[in-house]
Order: sequence, then structure tokens, then C-alpha cells
Amino acid sequence: MESTRIVLITGTSSGIGLAAAVAAARAGCRVVATMRDTGRAGNLLRAAEEAGVAGRVEVERLDVTDPVSVADCLATVLDRYGRLDAVVNNAGAGFVGTVEQDGLAPVRAAMEVNYFGVVEVTRAALPHLRASGGRVVTVTSVGGVVGQPFNEAYCAAKFAVEGFMESLAPVAATVGVAVTVVEPGAVASEFIGNQDLDVPALIAAAGPYGPALRAYVDRTLKAFGGAQTPEEAAAPIVAALTAERPPFRVQTSETARAFVGAKLADADGSAVQAMTGGWLAADGA
Repeated sequence: MESTRIVLITGTSSGIGLAAAVAAARAGCRVVATMRDTGRAGNLLRAAEEAGVAGRVEVERLDVTDPVSVADCLATVLDRYGRLDAVVNNAGAGFVGTVEQDGLAPVRAAMEVNYFGVVEVTRAALPHLRASGGRVVTVTSVGGVVGQPFNEAYCAAKFAVEGFMESLAPVAATVGVAVTVVEPGAVASEFIGNQDLDVPALIAAAGPYGPALRAYVDRTLKAFGGAQTPEEAAAPIVAALTAERPPFRVQTSETARAFVGAKLADADGSAVQAMTGGWLAADGA
């Protein structure tokens, strides 16, 4: 790669995406920070200014669910810089609920953003990444390895992303493109704040699943009390962008590594079922 990498990052208006954009710029990259609504760029621009990297961060509109938007954004990057060295697929959306009560619409919506959006951005970027010997870094989740209660739609989409990237990685490597998935665990502010959840209304609408959902929310809010900061979760993303030989899979914390490791060592699935089933007990056991 060139010494100054041209990096496109999706979903940078808040959270991990914002932190990754600033950290990548601090690492010397020129960052095209994208978001669906550029009117929400204020926090990112302030953070870049405070970090002294405002000159290396530019904001562009990109809706990952719209192929025309993806093509237009990539065309702008190529017109401006003549190349693209890396894509960070970070844009995503969570959903808490269960399919009997909520139907298929949330499942389809989660797949559009979290899976098909990733596939479309990656597909469109690959010719340019082949030309630069670049890389694809995709933020998945420990929820892409371990299915979690009331996250059916979200985890299904993240599982799909993991399978897509794991299958793509050896193929992309034959043409000089490295593929990495980054798996965060709990990240501060994301469970409730970024999903705008009305917890009492959510539980009231859950019908017979209400008691289990209440136990899950109580347990998860406690878990997020000790969550990583977005900046901590972004550090492995930047490492994957800058390492000479990035790994295929990396977790963002020891907690995430242990959580994912439990699944990978659980041949018959009983250990994971016991663990996640325990989250739904009223006493949190």
C-alpha cells in the first residue's frame, strides 16, 4: 500500500465508527467517513478537530442499503484520490425482540443493513482494492458467533456476515486483498442509547415472553455497565488496517475472546445453550 492509505469507513456518525475514523486518521490514513445522514456529522468533526486530524477526515454520504449511493460514493473517492486502499464495514443496526411477536419485517430490515449492506459495499469496492492490494475490515460482533436471546434478527445478520467474509477471505487473498472481521463485545452506550429502546413498552409488547425479556434486559444492562469504550473497540480495527499481515478474525477484548471461545469449543452446543438460557432466569442465574 501507499504510505498514506485511503480508507473508507461506513457508519461513522457515532460509536465505534466515529472512534475508528478518528483513530485511523491519527494513524496517518486519509479517512472518507461515511454516514447515511451527513447532518449528523457534528460529533465526528468535533472529535477530529480535538484530535488534531480534521484535515485527514472528510465526510461523505453513503447509504449502504442503496446500491446507487454506494456507487456514487466510491466514484467520488476514486475521482478525488485515484485509488482506494481499504474499506471498513461498520454501519449496522440492532434490534431487540422475538419473531413470533414482531414478525418478519425487523428480520428483513436487519439483514438489509447488517448483511446485504456489507455485501454491496464490499462487492463494489473489490475491483479498487484489487488494484491497490488493499483490505476489507468488517465489524461484526460476538453476536455473529454466539446467538443471543431476543437478538434473533441481529445475530442472524451477523452470522451471515461472518460466513460471507470467512468464505470470501481465501478467494480475495488470491488477488491480493486481505479480509479481517473484528468482533466487539459490549460497547458502552450501544445497547440502549443507540437503539432508542423504550424498555417498559418493549416488555409490555412481548406478551408471554415478557418475563424472559425483562430478565434479559436487566442482565444485559448490567453487562454494559462494564463495557468497552468505542475507542477501545476501534483500536483493533486500526491495527487491522495498518498491520503487515492482519489476522482474519480478532476480538476487541479478553471478555469477547472468552465469549467467542466458549462457542468455538462447544461441539454439541450444550454449553452455549446453558449459558444463554441462564440469562432468561428471573434471578439472573
